[in-house]
Amino acid sequence: MNNIQMISQPTASLPTNKPVELYIFIDPLCSNSFTMQSMLRKLQLEYEHYFSWRYVLSTELTSLNCLSNRIKGCLSGDELDITHPALPSIAIKAAELQGKRAGSRYLSKLQEHAALQSKNILSHAALTEIAFEVQLDMNEFTVDFGSKEAAHAFQCDLYITREMEVDEVPSIVFFNENVEDEGLKVSGLYNYEVYEHILQEMIQEQLVRQPLPSLDELFIRFQTLTTAEVAAIYQIAESVAERELKKRMLQQKIERLMKDDIALWRQK
Repeated sequence: MNNIQMISQPTASLPTNKPVELYIFIDPLCSNSFTMQSMLRKLQLEYEHYFSWRYVLSTELTSLNCLSNRIKGCLSGDELDITHPALPSIAIKAAELQGKRAGSRYLSKLQEHAALQSKNILSHAALTEIAFEVQLDMNEFTVDFGSKEAAHAFQCDLYITREMEVDEVPSIVFFNENVEDEGLKVSGLYNYEVYEHILQEMIQEQLVRQPLPSLDELFIRFQTLTTAEVAAIYQIAESVAERELKKRMLQQKIERLMKDDIALWRQK
């Protein structure tokens, strides 16, 4: 596969007691990154005991300093609202300052609104509303969204993207626990079995797959899922997945959100 290549370890890796670390490069505005999230969820469910991971935001942008000044103006009331393609990434970084899980919840909700086109996710006001929806500390988020720390965290992600020569999103770089070994960069999207095979190669032993949760338990962990995502996780036909999801909708356990031909199922 031409889009898989070796790459040096990052200058500063996250401490972990798991043998493999994944750097997942995404643009939160890209539909392929939404597909990558679906694959990652299945990988987490079955093999998270082997790896830690972090998202690296690789949104294209210009003039972060100018944007930061505009955010401060918005917060001080000089502007009613602003929109900018870099705002979603900065908002995700602001959410991550409240913890990795908070950042993941925020990213998932942002992608949900993007898929359903239910909010203008380039809008400062809409991104603040999303923080409220996922129950972040709003005082903390408001301060962090306009802070140098969130903008700097995003700039660090862009630096990592350049350092690892990632020129396609989504991409994943796999590193093992030996800092002297090169990592493996996988550019673009592949079938789940490819990532499973690479993980096994990285740990150099037979993988032990964890049992999948029940469908009800799945919605406790991931509040919003597509029909295709449920089908992929359980390796069943989409028609079978939809039938099971409709049963739970009739039981008022979940609700269905529709936009054109996109169906999202969300825990009630």
